[in-house]
Amino acid sequence: MSDYLKKRVKRKRHRRKRAHLRIRRRIQGTGERPRLAVFKSLKHVYAQVIDDLEGRTLAAASSLDPAVKGLVESDGSNVETAKAVGKTIAERAKAQGIASVVFDRGGYIYHGKVKALADAAREGGLEL
Repeated sequence: MSDYLKKRVKRKRHRRKRAHLRIRRRIQGTGERPRLAVFKSLKHVYAQVIDDLEGRTLAAASSLDPAVKGLVESDGSNVETAKAVGKTIAERAKAQGIASVVFDRGGYIYHGKVKALADAAREGGLEL
């Protein structure tokens, strides 16, 4: 990888991290309304419902889950997989008695996979 590309990747990671920290200053999950946090890597999409006051993860789903893999034909990280993760996280949160969450996009732009996950969670019955 050239020096230019290394610097570009580093800048992008730094920008996302700063945006995420800016978001986290304003957003906090509580017991009544926990935080739905999204993380995406190049290969997978992850979502967690977190109570920040207790520091506990209440529900989690990812594209690595067997339940999600059964819903999609493709393997990895794409919009279809993100929709399946959103649907699964909504089901698991509803099973825990959670109806409303605060959405934490993790510093990512609300577009593509992040938007698909949020829309699927809404369709699954979560209020974002």
